[in-house]
Amino acid sequence: MRADVRPLPAPPVTVRAAVMMFAAFAFAYFFSALLRAVTATLAPAFSAELGLSAGDLGLLAGAYFLGFSLMQLPLGRVLDRFGPRRVLLLLLALAVLACAAFALARNFASLLAARALIGVGVSACLMAPLTAYRHHFGAPAQLRANSWMLMTGSLGMLASTLPVQWLLPGVGWRGLFWGVAGLLALATVLLAWAVPKDRSTSSQAASHVLSYREIFRHRYFVRLAPLAFFAYGGLVAVQSLWAGPWLTDVAGHDAASAASGLFAINLSMLFAFFGWGVVMPQLTRRGWQVDRLIASGVPLSLLLLFGAVVLGPRAGAAWWAAWCVASTFVALSQPAVAQAFPAAAAGRALSAFNLVIFLGVFCVQWGIGLTIDALQGVGWSRGVAFQTAFGLFALGCTLSYVWFLWCGCSRTPQTG
Repeated sequence: MRADVRPLPAPPVTVRAAVMMFAAFAFAYFFSALLRAVTATLAPAFSAELGLSAGDLGLLAGAYFLGFSLMQLPLGRVLDRFGPRRVLLLLLALAVLACAAFALARNFASLLAARALIGVGVSACLMAPLTAYRHHFGAPAQLRANSWMLMTGSLGMLASTLPVQWLLPGVGWRGLFWGVAGLLALATVLLAWAVPKDRSTSSQAASHVLSYREIFRHRYFVRLAPLAFFAYGGLVAVQSLWAGPWLTDVAGHDAASAASGLFAINLSMLFAFFGWGVVMPQLTRRGWQVDRLIASGVPLSLLLLFGAVVLGPRAGAAWWAAWCVASTFVALSQPAVAQAFPAAAAGRALSAFNLVIFLGVFCVQWGIGLTIDALQGVGWSRGVAFQTAFGLFALGCTLSYVWFLWCGCSRTPQTG
C-alpha cells in the first residue's frame, strides 16, 4: 500500500527569498483582512439595494467567520500533509470564485453562501504563512514575520473603512468585489512564483505527526490557551465590534467622532505590530523570550482595561488605543506555539491555537452583548451595563493571566 506523502521542513532561505516570500504572503493576507471587515462599511449599500434587515446584516457578517472557523482543524491537517504553498494556492482559487459569486449575487441567500465561501477561501491566509515561516525561518525571524503579518492585517482593516467608502461612488460594491477577485488572482500568481515548493517524503520516513488530541493536551498549549481565548480573542472582539458602541453609548461621541476614533485605534495597532517586528530579534538576542515578554506586558493591558471600567465616559478612543497596543503582547503567543511543536506539526498546532482565539472572539463579543442586554433588562443604565460587562471581561483576562503564571512553574517545552 502506498505511504502517505507529507512535507518535510525546508532549509533556511536567503534574505532576498525570505523578503519575496513574506511580500507574497502579506499581499494575500491584506485582502483577507479587508474582506473580514468590509461588510461594516458596505452595510448601508446592501440595505439600500437588497433591503436587508439588521439581523440579515449580522448574519451576513458572521457567515465569513462561520466558514473560516469550520476550516481551522481540517486546515491544520492539510497544511502538515500537503504543505502551506499548495494548500493556500488551492484555497485562494476558491476565494477568487467566491468573490466573483458575491459580486453576481442577486438575493440574500446567494450573498450568504458566497460570503461563507469567502471565509473558507481565505482561511489559510495567516496559518499557511506562519507554517511556512516555521519551516524556513529561525525563531527571531518567525517573531518578526508574525508581527508584520498582523500589521498587514491591520492595514487591510484600515483599507476596509475610509478607502472603501471613497471607492464606492465610482465602482459600487459589486465592482469592489470584482476588483478584489482580480487582486486575489494576482496574489495566487505571486505566491506560486515567490514561495518555495513544499518538500515531501514518505510518511514512513517522516517524524511522528502529533494528533489534535496530543496538541490540545500539550503543556505549553494548555498554558497559553486561556490567554488566547480571553486576552487575544477579547482584543479582536473589542477592536472589531465593542470599541465603537463604547465610544457612542458610554463616552458620548457622535457617529463621525466614533468612526475617527476607530480609525485611530486601528492605526495604532498597525504601528504597534510594525514596532514588534522591528524590536523582536533584538529582544530575543538579549534574552527576552516570549514568555517573559507576555508576563511583563499583560499586566499593563489589565491595568488599562480595569481603568476603562472605572473611568467610564472618560475612557475615549485614546484610552482604548493604548489598551489595544498593550494587548499586542499576547499576539506573540502564536509563533511561540509553533516553535513549541515539531515543524511537521506546525500547521495543526497553529490552526488549533487559531480556533481557540476565534472561539474567544465569538464568546467575548456575544457575552458582552448578552450581559449588557440582561443588565438593562433589570433597569441598569446602558453606560453602567457596559462598564459591568467589560469588568467581567477584565476578570476573565486576569484569571487567564494567573493561569499562565501558575503553569509557568513548569519547564517551557523545547522547540521542534
